[in-house]
Amino acid sequence: MPHVRLDKWLWAVRQYKTRSQATEACKGGKVKISGNNAKASREVNEGDEIEIHSGGIIKKIRVKKVIKNRVSATLVPGLMEDLTPSEELEKLQMMRQLNYEKRARGAGRPTKKDRRTLDRLKDKDEQR
Repeated sequence: MPHVRLDKWLWAVRQYKTRSQATEACKGGKVKISGNNAKASREVNEGDEIEIHSGGIIKKIRVKKVIKNRVSATLVPGLMEDLTPSEELEKLQMMRQLNYEKRARGAGRPTKKDRRTLDRLKDKDEQR
């Protein structure tokens, strides 16, 4: 069985767009294995359960197969099992329906023009 770092595996199964994003998530405590914070250099084994905190939800996945290289999106279900509870998926759906907006940290308050643009976009979504 190959030895693969956690950040490399998360990138390979398309949980993060880049390996450096996966590394930053591990450093920031957003990735846990068996309830413990995981370092990016930790080796991944088959059967490990991984929790990923992203976008306001907690994603849970189980490792089915350890790989080193990134694969196409169609092959990902054979490599991992999604254990995310339905409540988390409903929370994500609700945030999308409520027109959840997220501003960059440190961006400050929206200007009057920004606010009017946001209001205009929200009104269009409500009319659909």
